[in-house]
Amino acid sequence: MRSSESSGSGKKGSARRASVSTTVSRGPTERAFLVGIDYHVRSRAGTAAKNAKNSLTSAAQAARDSASSVPGPSKAPAVPEFSAEESLDELRSLATSAGAQIAGEFLQHRDRPDPATLIGKGKLEEIANAAASVSADLILFDHDLTASQQRNIEKVVHTRVIDRTQLILDIFAKHARTREGQLQVELAQLEYMLPRLGGRGIEMSQLGGGIGTRGPGETQLETDRRKIYRRVRHVKEQIESVRRIRAQQRQRRESVPVALIALVGYTNAGKSTLFNALTQAAVLESPRMFATLDPTIRGVTLPSRRQVLLSDTVGFIRNLPHTLVSAFRATLEEVQRAELILHVSDASSPLSAEQDAQVEKVLKELEADTKPRLRVMNKIDLLPPRQRDSLRDAANTVHVSAAKNIGMSTLLDRIDQLLQADALSRVHLRVPQKEGKTLAMLEGRARIYSRKYKDGLVELEVEAPESVMRRVREFIVPEFEPMRRR
Repeated sequence: MRSSESSGSGKKGSARRASVSTTVSRGPTERAFLVGIDYHVRSRAGTAAKNAKNSLTSAAQAARDSASSVPGPSKAPAVPEFSAEESLDELRSLATSAGAQIAGEFLQHRDRPDPATLIGKGKLEEIANAAASVSADLILFDHDLTASQQRNIEKVVHTRVIDRTQLILDIFAKHARTREGQLQVELAQLEYMLPRLGGRGIEMSQLGGGIGTRGPGETQLETDRRKIYRRVRHVKEQIESVRRIRAQQRQRRESVPVALIALVGYTNAGKSTLFNALTQAAVLESPRMFATLDPTIRGVTLPSRRQVLLSDTVGFIRNLPHTLVSAFRATLEEVQRAELILHVSDASSPLSAEQDAQVEKVLKELEADTKPRLRVMNKIDLLPPRQRDSLRDAANTVHVSAAKNIGMSTLLDRIDQLLQADALSRVHLRVPQKEGKTLAMLEGRARIYSRKYKDGLVELEVEAPESVMRRVREFIVPEFEPMRRR
């Protein structure tokens, strides 16, 4: 059952309550009450802002204010932003990924945030009553809360309060499987926790069992800051050890000319499904957000017979907590080292442009925004037939459906064209028939366009990568100069 109700009025904005379930969960699943915030845009012109009708999230408002303060006659192109309703939809998906049942929602409209409680004490009392009426176990804010704001809100609502960053950290803690991933999540949780120790009570000294309490262990949940800092140093040392091992593995890979290609994209864009389709691997595919945290690397053979490595990475998200970007830097180094980045987008999502803009922000933070890139528009099977038929690939854009195996050959061809490493050359060869190993290598690692047998020799016209050319240099026919292509 779904219901919609409005309450509150005046210049401070109004709140909306919707999607309230009338049933109470009898199982261990926690019931979450979602709170979104819509800050109206107010420019100095006044009238223009009043007619704009745009509802932006707090992050969007901050970006807009920052842009308006920059002097100069021209401004940079506007970056697509999520509306408050779209942001609340994303929070709903995050809560579901954390294992929560959505009990209700509340969207608050305001001109500016309240420094003490974010949305004002009066609205908090409304939220407390609404959450209590649906037996909510916790309240999730679609906003980052300071330590003092979180304490002030909890005093009014008398319910556990989780902000957006803590929710994302909790999902990461739930999905991390490898020791490396668990260490990275633990570091992010500890750094998030440190400024929030003051004023906390017994709940910080023991493990909990609900959303937002999936901590790395009781040692780092003690209120003694020295123990927290000691644990942070220990985790950083372990992560540094992981980075050294990764560097050694990378050096071994780089000693052989095998290019690395990294998959990046917004969470739930279908990266893992695409990864499995290209590599025949069995990485977990899930519609839930952040289902893949631990990096996976597999080999792929391109149509040119070049061997490349494909890396599946953690999905990005709007306002990805900085602590997570820092903690996962060891993992995301694969993106920085990649020869080519495949930016996977959900072609069926109405928020595709906004999601792509957020991915660009994270790539810029990783200093990987100048890497060669191929846009892969995934999930075209979910589009209406007429829209799907109108799609046209471009030089740096390919439309595919990883789930239905549509467009995979085109994607591999385009990767082959864009990849600069181990460049391809077309040559004529005369190889003695007794050179069986050389002929077998050419059969497996080169494209053979023609083959003739004459006087104990095999005359071949082949296209092969530079790594192969170095091994057959002595058999190249002198009058035919290698024709290298990109």
